[in-house]
Amino acid sequence: MSQLPNSLEEAIEQAKQATKAALADDYKLIQVELVFPEIELQAQSIAQEFIPAIEEPNHQLVVLFPDTGAAALARRDWGETSFRVTDLGTSRSPVETRLEPEDQQFLVVSPSAVEVAQVEKLYQLAGDRPVILLNPKLEDLAIIGIGYAARQLRERFIKTIESCYYLKALEGAALRRCYPSMWEVWLEIDGQYQLITEQPTKPVGDELDLILAQVTQESDESVAQPVQRPKKGVLSGLQNFIRALSR
Repeated sequence: MSQLPNSLEEAIEQAKQATKAALADDYKLIQVELVFPEIELQAQSIAQEFIPAIEEPNHQLVVLFPDTGAAALARRDWGETSFRVTDLGTSRSPVETRLEPEDQQFLVVSPSAVEVAQVEKLYQLAGDRPVILLNPKLEDLAIIGIGYAARQLRERFIKTIESCYYLKALEGAALRRCYPSMWEVWLEIDGQYQLITEQPTKPVGDELDLILAQVTQESDESVAQPVQRPKKGVLSGLQNFIRALSR
């Protein structure tokens, strides 16, 4: 599935397929990330699109929102559902009070670093039942810090989360992972996006900058050489994708 999505619907469909593949391979803690600022406004509608892909017959799905307000809004908008909708709880009303013995799957919608303790506790309580994080933002240095406790949290929990789908638009580039494929870096060349590299771990910071800089320099030095290009419409598709998120 080595192709950038041309619409929000296509991105969600790719995320669904990647999630199914990860669950089939017995991953129990996975996340889906569509990394755009506007995506937070679409959390409820994206969750609604995503749920049918993971809901299984005779397996009680629980959809958890960060707070009681968001959970109540979803229950109002969705009406009667085959799955249960609740929230992650608080320090005074912990997440274990939100769970039932018959619960079999857990989808956590847009948890932030504020809720990281509840999300970790949910995972511990879930045992061998899958926990899926949809657009989480668990690593906010201003909240979880950079000290010993924060490092322990990353090693103990955050680093164990399998990223089954990730999509982020950069300036003239894009970073994507669609399980079981590797991490992909795409670069805009002559108005179209081209896959320039794949690697097993997520490239970030200076590593990603170096990949893009090297390929850009090589492209500039070999303008006369023919370049294999992907299908037309990838660039315009990404633009449409970003516009769709802000509607």
